[in-house]
Amino acid sequence: MSERRSVHCWLTDMDGVLVHEENPLPGAADFIAALQESGRRFLVLTNNSIFTPRDLRARLLASGIDVPEESIWTSALATAQFLAEQSPGGTAYVIGEAGLTTALHDAGFVMTESDPDYVVLGETRTYSFEAITRAIRLLERGAKFIATNPDATGPSPAGSLPATGSVAALITTATGLQPYYVGKPNPLMMRSALNRLEAHSETTVMIGDRMDTDVISGLEAGMRTILVMTGSTTREKVETFPYRPTVITDSIADVVPMVRDLSPHEDEELSAD
Repeated sequence: MSERRSVHCWLTDMDGVLVHEENPLPGAADFIAALQESGRRFLVLTNNSIFTPRDLRARLLASGIDVPEESIWTSALATAQFLAEQSPGGTAYVIGEAGLTTALHDAGFVMTESDPDYVVLGETRTYSFEAITRAIRLLERGAKFIATNPDATGPSPAGSLPATGSVAALITTATGLQPYYVGKPNPLMMRSALNRLEAHSETTVMIGDRMDTDVISGLEAGMRTILVMTGSTTREKVETFPYRPTVITDSIADVVPMVRDLSPHEDEELSAD
């Protein structure tokens, strides 16, 4: 990155950047430590709506990565914040796990199966045909359709699992209704993260492992972006997209010197060297 703009804040995706499943990726712990030592504001982002920030902190800590609970921002939290702004004290029928239901409760929403304002779809490892059927019928009766993220599949030790986007497609086919997705690549999630940090997009960098979620959402929110090669995107695949990240690196380990070379009180450029 050769643009003469300071870097005050960092946003980073979690899966594929810091960890793969439960395994830490090279440089992840050093990256978080460098951010904390430098005094830079940061958030770890994830489209995963299953877990609360407290759960995710514990999972990361077990991998040797020490991220404060308040430095984790999930699609569930962004969805709850969005709905609280749209319909304060509203009602929702929710398909999801603790990460989503806790976020909605904390935002003042009431969970109900009786004429809710919204059907809110998140990720779960135990999608119920009965719950999906109920969601379809509630949407047919006028509920509005929200989903935490469009990811079609999620990782597991045994291979890919159907995720929110796949189940949303099933519901869309049955009802003809498209959900509003709050999580990446919607820049709404990025802007909510910036607001949480009281940061500006021009002085914030987004790090991710996917062009179609991390890089595009960072780019559309006005940030510089770093693509790491430890996730699902290959260097060859990058060339198929009509947009590019600001920097491509092998792993988050290559970003550590960028953080450590910048004093929190100085106005310096970010370099990929």
